[in-house]
Amino acid sequence: MDDVAAESFEERSGDGGPLRWLKRANHDDGLVALVRRARRALPGDPDFGDPLSAAGVGGPRAAARAADRILDRHAASREVSLAGLQVWQALTERVSGQPANREVTLVFTDLVGYSDWSLRAGDDAALKLVRRVTQVTEPPLLEAGGQIVKRMGDGAMAVFRDPATAVGAVLTALDAVKTVEVGGFTPMMRAGIHTGRPQRIGSDWLGVDVNVAARVMDRATRGGLVVSNATLAGISDEDFESLGITVKRVRKPLFSTKAPGVPDDLVMYWVKTRRDLPGTDAVDAEAPGA
Repeated sequence: MDDVAAESFEERSGDGGPLRWLKRANHDDGLVALVRRARRALPGDPDFGDPLSAAGVGGPRAAARAADRILDRHAASREVSLAGLQVWQALTERVSGQPANREVTLVFTDLVGYSDWSLRAGDDAALKLVRRVTQVTEPPLLEAGGQIVKRMGDGAMAVFRDPATAVGAVLTALDAVKTVEVGGFTPMMRAGIHTGRPQRIGSDWLGVDVNVAARVMDRATRGGLVVSNATLAGISDEDFESLGITVKRVRKPLFSTKAPGVPDDLVMYWVKTRRDLPGTDAVDAEAPGA
């Protein structure tokens, strides 16, 4: 009966009535494309609303996730709604002084030898260890103003506003790991720090500088902290003194090939507190700030 009534209404209304016309217009390819082009002239990310950009906390991102569930995927109404959220997000970041590509210091951490140990110890012990490590390492990072971007099994990625703060927080976290013991095993953490201008997408960070930070961590094969020359350039002599640190240039292994995703001008340095000196046998001495 309802279908018959609907058909009668459409017949009386010519080609389907105003509602059907609006529906057709809303899904018109030309109109959808026009709104998408218009979004590129607006402030903010013109692709705002995809799963990457809408991830994380914040009003615009939560609204974008709701819009994605409610609105038709290929419709002008969806693009108009996202355009408003795009501008909202841009204004929020501008007011809070957080431009999309500001310079940040990226930190990567993980546990040395964790995979081999967990294979022997089993899942219960491995989970207990990761929890204990997280309990002692994340507080100093957060208290220093760092943001935990994501946790990756036995490791994590964090972002800081400036290099010196990141180095101090990571050194505290490295010391804290030494207090952890599970089943007779005391883990050793390694960390890498690099400073750059990655792309902020939702709650994540992407781009070349993120890859470089991960490669810097990879060089800390026996634990400890390695930083890039970009991070080192942002640490003043006063910061060196207050942190009580010195640096030594990482020696490139003989006949080694260039690591993928690493720029040619990248130089890496071990960071040592003065109580840790003399340094390891895998480094060459450098003056602070070199």
